[in-house]
Amino acid sequence: MTASAARYVIGGGVIVYPTETVYGLGANALDEQAVMRVFQIKKRPLSKPIFLAVSSFDMLMNVAEVSREDLALLEQLLPGPVSILVKRKPVVPDILTAGSPVVGIRYPDHETALRIIDLAGPITSTSANRTGSPPPTSIASISQDIRDRVDAVVDGGKCRYAQPSTLLDLEKREIIRPGAGLEKVMKAIS
Repeated sequence: MTASAARYVIGGGVIVYPTETVYGLGANALDEQAVMRVFQIKKRPLSKPIFLAVSSFDMLMNVAEVSREDLALLEQLLPGPVSILVKRKPVVPDILTAGSPVVGIRYPDHETALRIIDLAGPITSTSANRTGSPPPTSIASISQDIRDRVDAVVDGGKCRYAQPSTLLDLEKREIIRPGAGLEKVMKAIS
Protein backbone atom coordinates (compact mmCIF):
# COMPACT_ATOMS: atom_id res chain seq x y z
CA MET A 1 0.00 0.00 0.00
CA THR A 2 2.85 2.43 0.74
CA ALA A 3 4.34 2.04 -2.76
CA SER A 4 1.02 2.72 -4.48
CA ALA A 5 0.33 5.68 -2.15
CA ALA A 6 3.77 7.09 -3.01
CA ARG A 7 3.00 6.68 -6.73
CA TYR A 8 -0.16 8.78 -6.29
CA VAL A 9 1.91 11.49 -4.59
CA ILE A 10 4.61 11.41 -7.28
CA GLY A 11 1.88 11.72 -9.92
CA GLY A 12 0.43 14.88 -8.33
CA GLY A 13 -2.24 13.14 -6.24
CA VAL A 14 -3.31 13.52 -2.62
CA ILE A 15 -3.43 10.73 -0.05
CA VAL A 16 -4.46 10.30 3.56
CA TYR A 17 -1.60 8.78 5.56
CA PRO A 18 -0.99 7.88 9.21
CA THR A 19 1.52 9.45 11.59
CA GLU A 20 2.13 8.95 15.29
CA THR A 21 0.09 12.11 16.04
CA VAL A 22 -2.89 12.35 13.63
CA TYR A 23 -3.76 11.28 10.07
CA GLY A 24 -2.44 13.69 7.46
CA LEU A 25 -3.11 14.79 3.89
CA GLY A 26 -0.06 14.04 1.78
CA ALA A 27 0.85 15.55 -1.58
CA ASN A 28 4.15 16.50 -3.20
CA ALA A 29 5.11 19.48 -1.03
CA LEU A 30 7.26 20.96 -3.81
CA ASP A 31 4.49 20.83 -6.47
CA GLU A 32 2.33 23.98 -6.38
CA GLN A 33 -0.67 22.33 -8.05
CA ALA A 34 -0.61 19.35 -5.66
CA VAL A 35 -0.35 21.71 -2.67
CA MET A 36 -3.27 23.76 -4.05
CA ARG A 37 -5.36 20.57 -4.13
CA VAL A 38 -4.63 20.02 -0.42
CA PHE A 39 -5.84 23.56 0.35
CA GLN A 40 -9.01 22.87 -1.66
CA ILE A 41 -9.72 19.52 0.02
CA LYS A 42 -9.30 21.07 3.48
CA LYS A 43 -11.14 24.26 2.48
CA ARG A 44 -8.15 26.01 4.03
CA PRO A 45 -7.48 29.70 3.36
CA LEU A 46 -4.33 30.22 1.26
CA SER A 47 -3.15 32.63 3.97
CA LYS A 48 -2.68 29.68 6.38
CA PRO A 49 0.56 27.79 5.67
CA ILE A 50 0.81 24.02 5.41
CA PHE A 51 3.74 22.08 6.86
CA LEU A 52 5.82 19.52 5.02
CA ALA A 53 7.08 16.13 6.19
CA VAL A 54 10.52 14.62 5.65
CA SER A 55 11.93 11.15 6.30
CA SER A 56 15.58 12.00 7.01
CA PHE A 57 17.86 14.79 8.14
CA ASP A 58 19.30 14.92 4.61
CA MET A 59 15.82 15.59 3.22
CA LEU A 60 15.27 18.24 5.91
CA MET A 61 18.53 19.97 4.91
CA ASN A 62 17.35 20.07 1.27
CA VAL A 63 14.30 22.19 2.18
CA ALA A 64 15.48 24.20 5.20
CA GLU A 65 18.40 26.32 6.42
CA VAL A 66 19.64 24.54 9.55
CA SER A 67 22.81 25.41 11.45
CA ARG A 68 25.02 22.77 13.08
CA GLU A 69 23.79 23.90 16.49
CA ASP A 70 20.14 23.61 15.40
CA LEU A 71 20.81 20.21 13.84
CA ALA A 72 22.26 18.96 17.15
CA LEU A 73 19.03 20.00 18.90
CA LEU A 74 16.84 18.43 16.18
CA GLU A 75 18.71 15.14 16.49
CA GLN A 76 17.45 15.00 20.10
CA LEU A 77 13.84 15.62 19.04
CA LEU A 78 13.38 13.92 15.67
CA PRO A 79 11.96 11.75 14.38
CA GLY A 80 9.06 12.33 16.75
CA PRO A 81 5.83 14.19 17.53
CA VAL A 82 7.41 17.62 17.08
CA SER A 83 7.03 20.21 14.30
CA ILE A 84 9.63 22.90 13.77
CA LEU A 85 9.48 26.34 12.19
CA VAL A 86 12.69 27.01 10.30
CA LYS A 87 13.95 29.21 7.44
CA ARG A 88 13.02 27.60 4.15
CA LYS A 89 15.17 27.09 1.07
CA PRO A 90 14.06 28.45 -2.34
CA VAL A 91 12.92 24.96 -3.47
CA VAL A 92 9.90 25.29 -1.12
CA PRO A 93 7.03 26.97 -3.01
CA ASP A 94 5.42 30.16 -1.69
CA ILE A 95 1.96 28.55 -1.71
CA LEU A 96 3.03 26.08 0.98
CA THR A 97 4.27 28.81 3.36
CA ALA A 98 1.76 31.52 2.41
CA GLY A 99 4.78 33.54 1.24
CA SER A 100 6.55 33.32 4.59
CA PRO A 101 10.34 32.87 4.72
CA VAL A 102 9.83 30.03 7.26
CA VAL A 103 8.39 26.57 6.77
CA GLY A 104 6.88 24.15 9.26
CA ILE A 105 8.52 20.74 9.10
CA ARG A 106 7.58 17.34 10.55
CA TYR A 107 9.83 14.29 10.68
CA PRO A 108 7.30 11.71 11.86
CA ASP A 109 8.13 8.66 13.95
CA HIS A 110 5.81 6.33 12.03
CA GLU A 111 7.07 3.52 9.82
CA THR A 112 4.32 3.81 7.18
CA ALA A 113 4.65 7.59 6.86
CA LEU A 114 8.43 7.32 6.59
CA ARG A 115 8.22 4.67 3.84
CA ILE A 116 5.86 6.84 1.78
CA ILE A 117 8.08 9.93 2.20
CA ASP A 118 11.23 7.90 1.38
CA LEU A 119 9.62 6.93 -1.94
CA ALA A 120 7.86 10.20 -2.78
CA GLY A 121 10.09 12.91 -1.31
CA PRO A 122 8.85 15.71 0.97
CA ILE A 123 5.06 15.62 1.33
CA THR A 124 2.52 17.97 2.85
CA SER A 125 1.91 17.52 6.55
CA THR A 126 -1.50 18.81 7.56
CA SER A 127 -4.31 16.99 9.32
CA ALA A 128 -6.76 15.06 7.13
CA ASN A 129 -9.80 17.11 8.05
CA ARG A 130 -11.68 20.21 7.00
CA THR A 131 -10.10 23.31 8.53
CA GLY A 132 -11.73 23.84 11.93
CA SER A 133 -12.81 20.19 12.39
CA PRO A 134 -11.08 17.82 14.82
CA PRO A 135 -8.05 16.03 13.35
CA PRO A 136 -8.62 12.30 12.71
CA THR A 137 -6.69 9.83 14.84
CA SER A 138 -8.01 6.63 13.22
CA ILE A 139 -9.34 5.56 9.83
CA ALA A 140 -12.89 5.56 11.23
CA SER A 141 -12.62 9.25 12.20
CA ILE A 142 -11.75 10.45 8.66
CA SER A 143 -14.84 12.11 7.19
CA GLN A 144 -16.44 10.72 4.06
CA ASP A 145 -16.07 14.17 2.50
CA ILE A 146 -12.27 13.93 2.79
CA ARG A 147 -12.21 10.26 1.65
CA ASP A 148 -14.20 11.16 -1.47
CA ARG A 149 -11.71 13.84 -2.51
CA VAL A 150 -8.37 12.00 -2.13
CA ASP A 151 -6.72 9.37 -4.33
CA ALA A 152 -5.90 6.85 -1.57
CA VAL A 153 -6.33 6.28 2.16
CA VAL A 154 -3.54 4.39 3.92
CA ASP A 155 -4.60 2.60 7.11
CA GLY A 156 -1.95 2.74 9.82
CA GLY A 157 -4.16 1.90 12.78
CA LYS A 158 -4.88 4.26 15.65
CA CYS A 159 -2.41 7.14 16.03
CA ARG A 160 -0.14 6.57 19.05
CA TYR A 161 -0.44 10.09 20.51
CA ALA A 162 -3.88 10.98 19.08
CA GLN A 163 -3.14 14.71 19.26
CA PRO A 164 -1.24 17.22 17.11
CA SER A 165 2.51 17.68 17.50
CA THR A 166 4.23 20.33 19.59
CA LEU A 167 5.32 23.24 17.38
CA LEU A 168 8.75 24.75 18.09
CA ASP A 169 10.14 27.95 16.58
CA LEU A 170 13.68 26.69 16.12
CA GLU A 171 15.39 30.09 15.85
CA LYS A 172 13.71 31.57 18.94
CA ARG A 173 13.70 28.24 20.86
CA GLU A 174 10.07 29.05 21.64
CA ILE A 175 7.09 26.68 21.84
CA ILE A 176 4.34 28.04 19.59
CA ARG A 177 1.81 25.24 20.12
CA PRO A 178 2.00 22.62 22.88
CA GLY A 179 0.99 19.09 21.93
CA ALA A 180 2.42 15.60 21.76
CA GLY A 181 6.15 15.63 22.53
CA LEU A 182 5.94 18.75 24.73
CA GLU A 183 8.00 17.34 27.63
CA LYS A 184 10.77 16.23 25.27
CA VAL A 185 10.91 19.68 23.64
CA MET A 186 10.93 21.53 26.97
CA LYS A 187 13.78 19.36 28.23
CA ALA A 188 15.79 19.83 25.00
CA ILE A 189 15.50 23.64 24.92
CA SER A 190 15.94 24.32 28.65
